[in-house]
Amino acid sequence: MDILLVLTYVALATVVFKVFKIPLNKWTLPTAGLGGLFLIGAIIVIMNYNHPYSETSREYFASTPIIPAVRGRVVEVNVQANEKVKQGDVLFRIDPAPFQDKVSSLEGRLVAANADQERAQELVRRKVGTQRDLDQAKALVSQLEGELGVARYNLEQCVVRAPTDGWVTQQFLHPGMMAVPMPLRPVMVFIHDEHYQYVGWFRQNSTLRLKPGYEAEVAFDAIPGSVFSAKVKAVLPVMAQGELQAGGHLLSSERETHPGRVPVILEIDDPEFIALYDQVPGGSFGQSAIYSDHFEHLSVIRKVLLRMNAWMNYLFPFH
Repeated sequence: MDILLVLTYVALATVVFKVFKIPLNKWTLPTAGLGGLFLIGAIIVIMNYNHPYSETSREYFASTPIIPAVRGRVVEVNVQANEKVKQGDVLFRIDPAPFQDKVSSLEGRLVAANADQERAQELVRRKVGTQRDLDQAKALVSQLEGELGVARYNLEQCVVRAPTDGWVTQQFLHPGMMAVPMPLRPVMVFIHDEHYQYVGWFRQNSTLRLKPGYEAEVAFDAIPGSVFSAKVKAVLPVMAQGELQAGGHLLSSERETHPGRVPVILEIDDPEFIALYDQVPGGSFGQSAIYSDHFEHLSVIRKVLLRMNAWMNYLFPFH
């Protein structure tokens, strides 16, 4: 685009020199050159500030690690990789035998404990038993009821279901494997079937030109030659580089690597992109531009530049 601006200026300067018959000398020629340099530089600087561009933008999605609530051997896997399922559909089953045995044992003990409680109540009514024996019988019944509730819950957890609509990706779980309730060892990764968030990472220099409601455009590397309209949905008020957590270390300038960029959430509302939504993989990379309400006429240059970058996506190294 800068070459195009230079060529346009050269053409205009040539026309001016010929129409007005301005002589070429040591004053007019440097003046025209420096004037063009200043004019084109000013246009580019004003455009960069008022219509910011981010070459680092990405589509983000939420995932949930599937961790069983109980330990056991997997006896059945009911889901295929990358096939959509509904909320509540069975993902896999854990062998329920030991948990069912626990429930049956507690149910039997609870029946006996209830009978002992009734006998203790009858003895107290006849004044041949003690209140302490009755209290102990009631306590045992309450304890067994609580343990039975936990056992039934564990039995229910032998059937692991989908938390929401979505799909399991990279499914490696098979019958016979041991499922363990460890947070660091999920057995599946569940991807939620919801609209992804597209985030553009903009330089802090343009913070005053990043506001919700501004028009924007997005170009994906995965869809060369196409630019989609969007709007600024939100500008996140914090950046990861400034995050602090309680710990045993003091702040140090040596740990500061780079200033960081402002994350801006963009909402793509282009019907053409909605039609291609299922074909764009989550996590796709791209570029984005925001058009503020300042110096609006210069936004045309930014739009041309973004489209040129979109067409450049057709070119990539051969492997």
